[in-house]
Amino acid sequence: MGKIVAVANQKGGVGKTTTTVNLAACVGSLGKKVLVCDFDPQANATSGLGLSGRARKSVYDVITGDMDPVGAVLHTKWCDVLPADINLAAAEVELASVEGREQRLKTVLHALAPQYDFIFIDCPPSLGVLTLNALVACDTVMVPMQCEYYALEGLSQLVNSIRTVKRSLNLQIDIEGIVLTMYDGRTNLTIQVAEEIKRFFEDKVYKTVAPRNIRLSEAPSHGLPIIEYERTSKGAEAYQSIAEEFLRRNQ
Repeated sequence: MGKIVAVANQKGGVGKTTTTVNLAACVGSLGKKVLVCDFDPQANATSGLGLSGRARKSVYDVITGDMDPVGAVLHTKWCDVLPADINLAAAEVELASVEGREQRLKTVLHALAPQYDFIFIDCPPSLGVLTLNALVACDTVMVPMQCEYYALEGLSQLVNSIRTVKRSLNLQIDIEGIVLTMYDGRTNLTIQVAEEIKRFFEDKVYKTVAPRNIRLSEAPSHGLPIIEYERTSKGAEAYQSIAEEFLRRNQ
């Protein structure tokens, strides 16, 4: 049974999809069988892995009960992908009054999990029905964190949401780790926020940080993870190291 990791942070622009795509690709390149579940209506993880426009069916069709999840999975050389499309935005409304709405993704991913070592869920930047589904479905939550003041506020809200889910909907949920993203060690604010996060979360904070890197920003427009787009860049080296640290923690 593969481990299911939700990559979540309700604050947008913190490198969540970048972390999902590149961590999954790097873990896949290290010999693990990986699935990315794109659960964001913007479908950036789908396009970031070169699958934009290729999906005939998406995770929306699966969670609304229209098809078998295996039939929606697409394949790349790095990992498999359960793609998203804009229809997923409608699921927030459509599932609002459905009984057991928070369990839909869990049912889907638990059917797929025996085929994989790891499943990464790219969550939308909100705490709505979709993110709730991801928190109920996952074993752990990976939190990409930009080192700025507002990110600390967003993190406390996410931790409260995880505690709420743990009490009633997913007793096993835990924080997988905190990955510091867009890291610029030249600024005092970055260093101060990083120290504050480490003081509170201690060994949950990954030793490797993801730096600000132009190649990381360019790679999604080419539909490639950073290890394929520019393997020698600082961004590629960082995510390769993060993947190795992730696997050490999950031996």
